[in-house]
Amino acid sequence: MRDFLSKRAKNIPPSGIRKFFDLASKNKNVISLGVGEPDFITPWEIRASSINAIKKGYTQYTSNKGLSELREQISLYLKNRFSVDFSADLTVITVGASEAIDITLRAIVNEGDEIVVPDPSYVSYKPCVELLGGTAVSVPCDGANGFKLTPENLESVITEKTKAIIFPYPNNPTGGIMEREDIQKLVPVILKHDLLVISDEIYAELTYGVTHCSIASIPELKDRVVLISGFSKAFAMTGWRVGYVCAPEPILSTLLKIHQYTAICAPILSQYAALEGLLHGAQDNMHSVSVMKEEYDKRRKFMHGAFLDMGLTCYEPKGCFYIFPCVKNTGLTGEQFATQLLNSKGVAVVPGNAFGEFGKDYIRVSYAYSMQNLIKAMEKIKEFVEELKK
Repeated sequence: MRDFLSKRAKNIPPSGIRKFFDLASKNKNVISLGVGEPDFITPWEIRASSINAIKKGYTQYTSNKGLSELREQISLYLKNRFSVDFSADLTVITVGASEAIDITLRAIVNEGDEIVVPDPSYVSYKPCVELLGGTAVSVPCDGANGFKLTPENLESVITEKTKAIIFPYPNNPTGGIMEREDIQKLVPVILKHDLLVISDEIYAELTYGVTHCSIASIPELKDRVVLISGFSKAFAMTGWRVGYVCAPEPILSTLLKIHQYTAICAPILSQYAALEGLLHGAQDNMHSVSVMKEEYDKRRKFMHGAFLDMGLTCYEPKGCFYIFPCVKNTGLTGEQFATQLLNSKGVAVVPGNAFGEFGKDYIRVSYAYSMQNLIKAMEKIKEFVEELKK
């Protein structure tokens, strides 16, 4: 029998995150700090809205774009919260932010196109580009600089084939952010090379000590930004699978066609739940989000102090719920460190090379877990590091 598999699909490596998650799941005694999922339950008001939708018999397809009420609320939310101006007509509700990333890339990438991807960053960008016959070009982001993307680094990787840049801030896995003055420095480079910006802002609500600045709020870039976000992280709605993408025409209409042929629409019950999340948040100043964020902030400070106490170099994350310590001074790569830590101490973290080659000396640790588990895990990691010094 001939090989029916696509060569591109065969050559895509499995997710480095899932690899360690699967290893950890085989042992119930393992403390897993690997998966980026809130440990909070979806707020009750959101769950209740979905239950009410079932009672009312709302079990059909919605329009391909999604519920008009939800798209209107997203438009208002983006404008009031982040000074971003996308109308409801320029918004599509997707099956999580992951689908939004996929259909956006499918809408723009031709064979041979180059898409710039900050490194380290989320694991799916590069494979999604390469499955389309494009080339994902890594641009290194330095921990000493807060893992920010600089105009010099961006300029250094641009060629005549460069079409777009993925802009993943706040950043998974590093917790790095880009403030307005950082973004402004990139504007001349983006305009000079006529680039599209795909801005993944799924962690926009989870910043500490500073308010998120959306690159879509920069006037000069208004017509060349595709904004992607969703409800999974800040609203603790990972399993609901509801996200959204906002884009100028004709990009929006093109990715909508792809969405129509693949997902058709996001689940209606999830859309009603997301709608309640925005309505409830608007009524009490995003109370549920704020409570979760305050708890993440406590954990963030604890984790940063603990890693510094071990003698590891560690950037203090300003966003998300991850911390990205460098383990180079232990004599191990991130993958070696993660493997040995799992085998000897029963603590699962993700090696930094899962997020790009420039993360090879790092590990990603999620603090979206209870403080009790974090304290226990950090004690074990400290023991492991001390043993390596002997």
